[in-house]
Amino acid sequence: MGEMGERGGSFVAVRRISQGIERSSGCHSTSAEVVTGSTAWIGRGLSCVCAQRNNSDGRLSFDLTPLQEDSLHRLQIRIETVYDGSRVEHQEALRALWYAAFPGEELRDLISEQWKEMGWQGKDPSTDFRGGGFISLENLLFFAKNFPKSFQDLLWKQEGDRAMWEYPFAVAGVNITFMLIQMLDLQAAKPRTMMGAVFLKLLAENERAFDLLYCITFKLMDHLWLAMHASYMDFNTVMKSTRRQIERELLLEEIMRLEDMPSYKLLSRR
Repeated sequence: MGEMGERGGSFVAVRRISQGIERSSGCHSTSAEVVTGSTAWIGRGLSCVCAQRNNSDGRLSFDLTPLQEDSLHRLQIRIETVYDGSRVEHQEALRALWYAAFPGEELRDLISEQWKEMGWQGKDPSTDFRGGGFISLENLLFFAKNFPKSFQDLLWKQEGDRAMWEYPFAVAGVNITFMLIQMLDLQAAKPRTMMGAVFLKLLAENERAFDLLYCITFKLMDHLWLAMHASYMDFNTVMKSTRRQIERELLLEEIMRLEDMPSYKLLSRR
């Protein structure tokens, strides 16, 4: 998981957004021209999420509604939870993931060579969770339960002309969790980018927005993997392209909910 830090960087272009802010619910910047690292967007009734320049470091800052603060706090608790093999609920979640992935195949032990079938690096998946925390397991489980066909398609690489050396499914999933946390700056007290503010609006309306965005991102990553005829060594490049596409879609003015994102249509439940 040592590659994660490299993926956490910014890959978006800088663009002026002052006009987008002036179109919003009466919120104005303290500067005539506000610049952020993402495409302009502040529509969709952000409940007066006001973009202001932080004079100390030149970055944007955003005010949150109480509902958005509460939603962010609950998500941050999930993000900060580490996988603990001694906790029964964590053991049960790991066991549930196995049977969601391989229904009918008995898991002999929570530490087993069988886990390599799912794309973990060793016989103990908890060593891979260190990069993404317990939420990375929750994301995979949410994906398996809510979009079982897409989950199985990605697990078994059932679509498209696959490479000789494919990405490991489970480890790729942990990387996607980590990438989304970094991209949305979810460990900050409040959003510092336009995209982070947009996502918190979506999160306040749907408590499982992060899990759903994870599913969309994972499926998009595999779609781009096939389109780019990628192989194992191209994983970082595909992840960067996936991040750019998710950023673009989140900031589209017509996106009122995550289900409106163009890439959501890639997902299949059955």
